[in-house]
Amino acid sequence: MEKVIEYTNDEVTVVWKPDTCIHSARCVHGLPEVFKPKERRWIQMENATTDAIVTAVKACPSGALSYYMNAEGKPKEAEVLPEGIKVEVIDGGPLMVFGNLQVKHADGTEEHKKRSTAFCRCGHSGNKPFCDGSHNK
Repeated sequence: MEKVIEYTNDEVTVVWKPDTCIHSARCVHGLPEVFKPKERRWIQMENATTDAIVTAVKACPSGALSYYMNAEGKPKEAEVLPEGIKVEVIDGGPLMVFGNLQVKHADGTEEHKKRSTAFCRCGHSGNKPFCDGSHNK
């Protein structure tokens, strides 16, 4: 089962899926007063406005970060992009595929991916075929 950690303030909850994170650090560079990877509670919601946090979360290329507004309640389904699939090559990083995907692994197992999926291009990932940020090392 995928690990999911939630951080919240009075208005918004940020959902982090560490196994999906590719360590692009867009969150850290975009809002360093909130996203502090060297600290024990690495997302510090009290250090910025809800709008700033939402903007930073939306910039996450892997989908490891998402959010929901507390007044609306926890979403039943992950956010899904409109019909179709978009593919984006990240310079020095993964191949990003946006949209609903059914991934069939070499051993025959299948998994459903929604929103965005980062595929390894460097061959060094410990979580193939998905990117785990190993290209940064």
